[in-house]
Amino acid sequence: MASRNHPTIIELLKADHREVDKLFEEFEQAEGNAKKQMLLASRIGQALTIHAEIEENLFYPAVLPLLDEEGADLTWEAAVEHGTLRGLIAGMNGGDPAQPAIKAHVTVLKEYVQHHVREEEKELFPRVQQLDLDLEAMGAEMLQLKEGLAAAAAEPDTNSRTILIADVSVRDVAAWH
Repeated sequence: MASRNHPTIIELLKADHREVDKLFEEFEQAEGNAKKQMLLASRIGQALTIHAEIEENLFYPAVLPLLDEEGADLTWEAAVEHGTLRGLIAGMNGGDPAQPAIKAHVTVLKEYVQHHVREEEKELFPRVQQLDLDLEAMGAEMLQLKEGLAAAAAEPDTNSRTILIADVSVRDVAAWH
């Protein structure tokens, strides 16, 4: 068996899932500290936006043509879920986390993410691991893409963040075929 030098894309996607779950927990624990919750809500939105971009531009296009019908259906459902996640993220942008509407957005976002993660980790990822793909090379590519997206999102000009999120939301998913 060949030795591995890098994490696979699936390992990295799972690590993203754990990171966002931790951020949701921190958000809940920061109850009463609006400034900290605002920062955490922003970090959640950024992490999910970058994660969705990676899945939609790297992971889904690579696996979709190789999956059986049920696996392909799971992939398309995940892509549709990303659209809903983006709407929830947009709904909490710039809001005061102490407000009930923003808390509701974060709560529903967490529920959506948990559902999305369950389906990917229990149903989609095991199928992908059976495909003839170099998941380690995809992991290396993911790290590069993530670094670039994180750098773009960290730009001090808030318009760059808006453009990043808007660019993701108008993705032509049909191009995956």
